[in-house]
Amino acid sequence: MLSLEQLKQFDDYGFLKGDVVLSDEEVETLRLELDMVMEGKTVKKPVLDRNMLDNSNYGMSMTNKETVVQIVNIWMASDAYLQHAGNPRICEQVAQLCRTDILRIWHDQIQYKPPMVGGPTEWHQDHPLWPVLQPADLVSAWVALDDATVENGCMWMVPGSHKWGNQQAYLSSSKPDFMPVHKQPELLPEGAKVEAVPFEIKKGQVGFHHSLTWHGSPHNRSDKKRRAIAVHYMPGHIYFAPNGSHPMESHIKVKPGEIVAGDSFPVVYSKSN
Repeated sequence: MLSLEQLKQFDDYGFLKGDVVLSDEEVETLRLELDMVMEGKTVKKPVLDRNMLDNSNYGMSMTNKETVVQIVNIWMASDAYLQHAGNPRICEQVAQLCRTDILRIWHDQIQYKPPMVGGPTEWHQDHPLWPVLQPADLVSAWVALDDATVENGCMWMVPGSHKWGNQQAYLSSSKPDFMPVHKQPELLPEGAKVEAVPFEIKKGQVGFHHSLTWHGSPHNRSDKKRRAIAVHYMPGHIYFAPNGSHPMESHIKVKPGEIVAGDSFPVVYSKSN
């Protein structure tokens, strides 16, 4: 259970560092499963598997060009990742943050920045990239499979930015320091401070962030891998609001205005259980 102080910190800042929730053995299992999926050795496949910087198949490209391996819904290809998405400790804490009695998986996402050539993940908010869901009450649980440090491209967050609404169209990254830039700062609420802080997470540790929190991660120029699994969780009241497109839209079988549910969005937490 999260404390009242932790809940307040999340409400104030839009992100929170949790505890180490995976043992070394559990991390190693997920690493091996990730290798299997990346090498195409699983019978079942994820929804998306690509180098997100150019939408190509990453394959051998990791040796010679900037790469961020993105795998969406690895839980569909790996029972170990499905079990991880339902981790009781993580789900109970996300349910606290969402103030909900039920949680479903929206989707999960591997982001792997290989050594030396790991590319950036530009500054963004999650919810504007999910135009088929409303309202913007989702919370993500990001678990590091390697120590995520400033040196190997950990995430950075902007405290309080989840309170500023949808600003996605105005976000960019400054060069060369990668800090966030708002193209039209007059649109921000009075007193808003665009100041990013590093969000370093230890191997096996969980970090939570709100779906409107500004975040991004720079290059990995180190000799260390930076692998992580993020599960994006929906509280029980999230409904289908088709407005744009998303790779998961074809899996949504409910009508507009109805709660997003079904086999592709399994319940992983229910307070009644």
